[in-house]
Amino acid sequence: MAATWVAVLAVVLVAAAQAAAGPVTAPAFLWAPKNYGFCSNEAKEVVHYQTISPNSLAKSVLEEGGWSNLVCSKEGSQKDVDVAVLFLGSKLQSSDISKDKQVDPALADTLKLSFTNSEFSMAFPYVAMSDDEKLETSLLSGFAENCEDGSGRNHITYTDTCTASSEDIKNHESMDSIQNLVKSRMGNNPSGQTELIVFCSGGFKENTKSEGELLSELVSVLNKAEAKYTILYASQPYGLLENPSDLPLARYLAEKTNTTKPVLEKCDGECQTKSSLLEGLFVGIVLLIVLISGLCCMMGIDTPSRFEAPQE
Repeated sequence: MAATWVAVLAVVLVAAAQAAAGPVTAPAFLWAPKNYGFCSNEAKEVVHYQTISPNSLAKSVLEEGGWSNLVCSKEGSQKDVDVAVLFLGSKLQSSDISKDKQVDPALADTLKLSFTNSEFSMAFPYVAMSDDEKLETSLLSGFAENCEDGSGRNHITYTDTCTASSEDIKNHESMDSIQNLVKSRMGNNPSGQTELIVFCSGGFKENTKSEGELLSELVSVLNKAEAKYTILYASQPYGLLENPSDLPLARYLAEKTNTTKPVLEKCDGECQTKSSLLEGLFVGIVLLIVLISGLCCMMGIDTPSRFEAPQE
């Protein structure tokens, strides 16, 4: 009996260890105010619950999201969208979606409002992230791999926080630069080609606004210009790209600000998940010990099979 319970305890420990070592997932949202011929039927608030990789996300965005006509260099393809935005964040994890208190309330409100009020919208709640490659590089390489005729990189612009852009490409250093680009594309775009703007984490080097404020301002700029646009928001939570060999621990519970001093913050989603798993594991071990002790005590009780008659 004791050997059986030891085996059960070992299985529970292995399962808890596997759950704690699982990949970090982050959400991605794709929307467009109007359905610019992305699909024959109206696709609104479509959710894919499978856990996918960034490369699979890029493939789904091209095929199901209609970005193949925007990003890929197809001859004779009709470009019904003026601007396509790839907005890369660093705040949201998949576990943050269901929380009442968000890390960036402005970001959650903008995503919810844009997603629900658009005629075309798709959600990917579980995109598995890794620390091997930045998300911007993964998605752009995914676009290039899944485009049959290659990706039209001559129509891609970047913000100055991106690392995938080359030095000969003009980067956007402020929201005014993006606004001027949108106005120029709206005023003079005879070829009908779509401009892809890669908005990397942090937006701009000289930035004091939050991620939600930047996304809200970007949406406002596109709406005021009356541009036909579509936006893909994807998140790679902060800290995944740190070099583990340079850290004394596997993970910091502090985020760096603009200064060199780390500032301690509250326990984030990943920290809360791991702490909950450890608490459950400890409680399970205690309950198993109590159960095994109780069973051993009950098995140790030896009562006689016959009782003598009471004497008068």
